[in-house]
Order: sequence, then structure tokens, then C-alpha cells
Amino acid sequence: MGRLFGTDGVRGLANRDVTAEVALDVSVAAAHVLGSQGAFEGHRPRAVIGRDPRASGEFLSAAVAAGLASAGVDVDNVGVLPTPAIAYLTAARGVDLGVVLSASHNPMPDNGIKFLASGGHKLDDEVEAAIEARLGEAWERPLGAAVGRIRTDQSLAGQQYVDHLVATIGVRLDGLRIVVDCANGAASEVGPAALREAGADVVVINASPDGRNINEACGSTHPEQLQAAVVAAHADLGVAFDGDADRCLAVDAEGVLVDGDQIMGILAIALRDRGALPHDTLVTTVMSNLGLRLAMRDAGIATVVTGVGDRYVLEAMRAGGFGLGGEQSGHIIVAAHATTGDGLLTALQLAARVVETGRTLADLASVVQRLPQTLVNVPGVDRSRTDDVVLVEAVSAAEKSLGDTGRVLLRASGTEPLVRVMVEAATQEEADETAHDLAAVVRERLSL
Repeated sequence: MGRLFGTDGVRGLANRDVTAEVALDVSVAAAHVLGSQGAFEGHRPRAVIGRDPRASGEFLSAAVAAGLASAGVDVDNVGVLPTPAIAYLTAARGVDLGVVLSASHNPMPDNGIKFLASGGHKLDDEVEAAIEARLGEAWERPLGAAVGRIRTDQSLAGQQYVDHLVATIGVRLDGLRIVVDCANGAASEVGPAALREAGADVVVINASPDGRNINEACGSTHPEQLQAAVVAAHADLGVAFDGDADRCLAVDAEGVLVDGDQIMGILAIALRDRGALPHDTLVTTVMSNLGLRLAMRDAGIATVVTGVGDRYVLEAMRAGGFGLGGEQSGHIIVAAHATTGDGLLTALQLAARVVETGRTLADLASVVQRLPQTLVNVPGVDRSRTDDVVLVEAVSAAEKSLGDTGRVLLRASGTEPLVRVMVEAATQEEADETAHDLAAVVRERLSL
């Protein structure tokens, strides 16, 4: 399968790309690398393993546990829990390693393996490369009492995570009716439990995982069911998670989608008002709507813009000491309470803001006025030549014409001869016209 680690751990088609053999081997290699770097020095190493409900996660988590135990690592297998729960437990329990078996929002046949270092942070690229380099190496196996032990710990771990989530908000959610779409995924039990413990009246949909139905026409990637359910239940709002619950999108009382940009805007202002937004700064990616940045500027909040991917958001947050960041997809990181995106945490923080302000979600979300956006894919072009002088001049002229209420983004596909032209403008007509004009320049200058 080429390079084993991608941008978010190991991921691919379960039992073809991500096999039991791969899971076992990479777990042994991870134990060796972390051990050689001194992570286990002076104590018996421990790990926490969790997974989403995919059928393949059953054998893959067993293989990971076997690999770690064979390398002398004691394992707490906490079963089905969200990715951010494993990150939290890795830090809260002071263990040396966390492992998540999940393919997040991907279809059921996929799966993945994500390692978390002590403290619940993703492994650095250099550590992942070192693990990959040591796959299949000869090694001296521990014997007797030196082999690792595997302990099953499910209910206690889930409750520990729920208690942590509820403790992050300073208000009760009594009187608030919330519809929760769990995507038949890892949050199917702990998601509704956390909101109920916080006092909300919870209506639950898509919380019956059977190993095959994760993300199937539901959750944050398919919010249509949630939109209808919120209106039917006369709820105040709805929240939708993805398969491993590291993302959250919302729906207002009228069934209108509230995306990650709007949620970030709401939470940034909430934290700023409490004096809890470090450097009064929000970290976003280039794909966030310009309307978010304009709203933050008007609110006196700075924005730092990164490349696409939560990895880059996290890097910028840690480098700058910032406390909030995320993506339009709903992958939002609140650094005071989590080391990764946490959909349940986001849902609780959002609901708490509704309660403490007495305002509707629609009213809160209106702070971010999304600018009209047009995306044009231009196939059959040389994606390596987006620095063409004529094209660069055309983009510059378009940006100058759009002014402060517009922007242009050119992105080359990473896998095919295609360039994406994205334009945001004050009106849909202006966005359409500018995008198609620039697409014509791309086609003329970069055609193969």
C-alpha cells in the first residue's frame, strides 16, 4: 500500500490494506520506537486502545492489543469510544500510548490505525517514519512476566470521559431540547449520555450501530435526517457527529445547517467574552469562508490561516499558544479541554452558549455571514504549473477587483490532472463570473 502512514495515521480498505498482520506489526514497531526514545524508561509501559463500531475494528483492535502485549506493553482495551475519548484517556490516565481503530467519516469498509503519544497528542511525522522503518525487524521478545497484560475496561472509561465533558461547561442545559445524530458511530452511547447528564432533553437518532451502518446516510456528512428531526421534535437545536465523533455540525430550530465556520465564530466570541481566548486569536484553514474572517475582524478577533487538515491547525495552535481552531467540516479543537477535535465537546460548548446568552442558535450563528462561493474544477491540466505568470496575474487582478469582500483560491489536486478554482464574492453572480473567467485562464494556460 506504499507509504504506510498518511496525514491521519494508517488508513485504507480493511482486510486488504489495513490487515491484522499490519496492525500487529505496526503496533510492535511503535512499542519499539517509543521504547528506544525513552518513553517507557523506568516503568512498565501502558497503552489505551479504543475503536469505532466497524466490524473490522473487532479483529484489528485484537491485533493491536496482541502486538503491544507481545512487546511488553500492558493494554487497557476500552472498546467502542470516540477518538477524542481515547486522546483524553491517554492523557488523564498517564499512559504511554493511545491507539484508535477508526476511519472517521469514511465508509464502513475502510478502517484505520491512529497512534497517540503520551499526553494524547498525535505522533510527530518523524516518529511515524521511524515506526515504519522498523516494521518486520528481528527483535528479542520478552518472556514470562515481562509480556504485557490485556485488560477490558469499557463502562468505566466511557463514564470517565462523560464526566470530563460535562465538567467543561459552567451552566446546566436544563430546558434545552437537543436532537443528536450519532452517525451509528462511536458516540452512540456517550454522546447522548453527556448531554443528558448536563441536563438537556435529548432526542437521539442513528445510535444503533451494527458494525455495518456507520456513517450510512447519516451523521455530519449527511445532515438531512437531523434537519428534519429537529423540526419534527420542535427542538432548540441539533448536533451531528461523524463515525469517530471528532467532528460536529449543528442545526438550528428551523432546520438550517450551522457549519463549522459558524460554530467556530460562536465559540471564539464566547471564549473572548470570558477572557479565555488566548491572544484573542482563532486558527482556521484556507477553506474557511471569508465571512468567518470578516466576522472575527469585526469582533476584534485575529485569525491565523493554515493549510487544509487538522494536523496543520494543531501545529499552528501549539506553536502560537492559541486556544481555538478548526475546520469548516466541524473538526474543532478547544485546547483548554482537548488535544484533538472533539465533536461532543463542541456540542456541549455550543449548547452552553445558547443557554448562557438566552439567544437562539440561529441568532448566534448570524454573526458569520457566509459569502457566496463558487467552485469550478478544471480537469485535463498540468497541476504543477499553477505558478504560470499569466495565471498568477489573472488571479491578482481578480482579487483586486473583489476587494475586501472576496477572495480567490487555486488548489491543485494531489492525485489527478485537475485544478480547483474557488471564488468568494459579495454576490453569487460576481463569484460565478469570476470563477468561470479564471477557469478559462487555467484551461488556456495549463492544458495538457
